Amino acid sequence: MRLIFVKVLFILCLGFALTGCETLKSLTEGGSSKEEKPDEYKDWDAKKFYNDAKAAMSKGSYSKAIELYEALESRYPFGDYAAQTQLDVAYAYYKNEDAESALAAADRFIKINPRSPYLEYAYYLKGLINYNRDITFLSRFIPTDSTQRDQNNGKEALAIFTELEKRFPKSKYLPDAKQRVVALRNNLAMHEVKIARFYLRRKAYMAAANRASTVVKDFERTSAVPYALQVMQEAYTKLGLEDLARDTQQIYNQNYPDGPPVPEYGDTSFAQDVWDFIGLDSD
Repeated sequence: MRLIFVKVLFILCLGFALTGCETLKSLTEGGSSKEEKPDEYKDWDAKKFYNDAKAAMSKGSYSKAIELYEALESRYPFGDYAAQTQLDVAYAYYKNEDAESALAAADRFIKINPRSPYLEYAYYLKGLINYNRDITFLSRFIPTDSTQRDQNNGKEALAIFTELEKRFPKSKYLPDAKQRVVALRNNLAMHEVKIARFYLRRKAYMAAANRASTVVKDFERTSAVPYALQVMQEAYTKLGLEDLARDTQQIYNQNYPDGPPVPEYGDTSFAQDVWDFIGLDSD
């Protein structure tokens, strides 16, 4: 009985194997019978690829530009346009809102072309990509509090712009990068204030004071400092640390007698007022 069972099992396995082979054969034969798609770039030289890709970029056809740049790079990997193509495709990905591919392309350019005269632009582009990663389609039209969101991309952008200034102190991209650094530092500092306020609401007063003091020490001259001092003063008061609370209040009064010089939310438009009333940025 056992021998019969083994024979039946063997026959079944053999049948499945033969069926699989026939299926594979039919697929391969069917595939070979199909006509191959003609190569639309068959007679293109590197110059035509590059010029057409640039034309696509100027028209805002970023997907088409990416296709052409990648075709150029694969067919002429060591040609005259190779290095420029690697950088241009990074920018095309950025404009096409594909941050991951844009960063990968920029990193690849930096790795392959460490002495390129365009290296400073590659660093600037990396910073720009990270700087804009959190700007969604919705946030372009509806005001949101960016300090409430995760700040990892902002920290990465700050690090890259700092590296740009360190490596290329005379770069023509530095004026714009420095302005973005100011905005990033203000944003990161205000994010820390929001966390400190969260601790206040949870009655974790020492954690709130420590978080706010980090803003005063590490983000001096940012618009978030007066708000951090307010948190520190309240936290010390709640903890019964009257001397620290009084000193903090004195520092605040000396430096900001008329209150914070920069409004926390900037222009309070009707749309912003509605957004605040709904409370979508609150925890």
